[in-house]
Amino acid sequence: MASRLRITWVKSSIGYARDQKATIRALGLRRLHHTVEHDDLPSIRGMAQKVAHLVRVEEVS
Repeated sequence: MASRLRITWVKSSIGYARDQKATIRALGLRRLHHTVEHDDLPSIRGMAQKVAHLVRVEEVS
């Protein structure tokens, strides 16, 4: 079974660049402390890395 990533939005994006806010939305995060799960793909990892200061990422088996 493929690994998955659990991504939780933990810090507000107010004051950060518009592309970072767009990345939060593209990950499917709607509001602060919202959690989503995605397949562990390079594209998702890259998006999570771009906003690493705003989210918490956990690997889920």
